[in-house]
Amino acid sequence: MTSETTTIREVLAAHGRLSADAHDIAEDADLYALGLASHATVNVVMALEDELDIEIPDELLVKSTFASIGDIRRALATVDS
Repeated sequence: MTSETTTIREVLAAHGRLSADAHDIAEDADLYALGLASHATVNVVMALEDELDIEIPDELLVKSTFASIGDIRRALATVDS
């Protein structure tokens, strides 16, 4: 597991309000099925930006970006830090 994936899991655990432990779910698990709601997604975005010292561009602020841990990781890989 990469340090970025660990950070994503930690942010989801703290801000995602998921019904399962973010450290234990599969990378391709549907975060919305696990309880990720739009308000929590905003909190996740802000926390990721703070933790990774990045700004997530507007074009990535769509539901599909946050559908799974893998989707988040792949989207963040496109962001310049």
